[in-house]
Amino acid sequence: MLPALKQKHQPDFVLVNAENAAGGKGLTEALARDFYSWGADGLTMGNHTWDNKDIFQFIDSESRLVRPANFPPGTPGQGMMVLKKRGKSLAVINVQGRTFLPPLDCPFRTMDALLEQLGTETRCVFVDFHAEATSEKIAMGWYLDGRASVVVGTHTHVQTHDERVLPGGTAYVTDVGMCGSHEGVLGMEREAVMHRFLTGLPARFTADEGPWQFHAVLTEIDDATGRAGSIQLIRKREDEFIYE
Repeated sequence: MLPALKQKHQPDFVLVNAENAAGGKGLTEALARDFYSWGADGLTMGNHTWDNKDIFQFIDSESRLVRPANFPPGTPGQGMMVLKKRGKSLAVINVQGRTFLPPLDCPFRTMDALLEQLGTETRCVFVDFHAEATSEKIAMGWYLDGRASVVVGTHTHVQTHDERVLPGGTAYVTDVGMCGSHEGVLGMEREAVMHRFLTGLPARFTADEGPWQFHAVLTEIDDATGRAGSIQLIRKREDEFIYE
């Protein structure tokens, strides 16, 4: 879908949250190359960053990939990058929430430090806040209003309908959604998930191969000010999409 959507919308930058790309568990170097070949400019991660051991072979050498910046010091990879393309620049930051997730450094204070480090290199700042609790995501949106151009939530795999531009000029949505089967449970085969809920016993989760759904957001940012002008949900299903 991505090449067709790029042709339609002509975006300057395309970002993909890739932490579940390898069957729901992490990212491989081959899949990263696939994303770039399809037109992605940068990849973000999350709490499943380390689920596939292949990540350790390329994360330190991949300048177009960020993992949560509030992982402990010394963790492989980077939490912030600045993408440059056709005279435009975009800072991309990945942070992870702490509510209902493993304890990490404070994402709010981490953002303060990263924005100070970024300085005036670019006014356009995109933040992928990978978090479980909607309250924590909404709080981050308000905390960064006027300091980041875009704050999108990831991790809960369900696209929310609260997209808006906050008063300070930050485009916000609580969760951008997911790309995967719309007949499974958060992309996994539903039978195994129901078995676990019914019995309380462990179950092996496998990515569902049913008809897919594609979720994304499209945002506009003023290069001079870094303020967002709009944010638009993109939601497609396999049986609805027409390749133009």
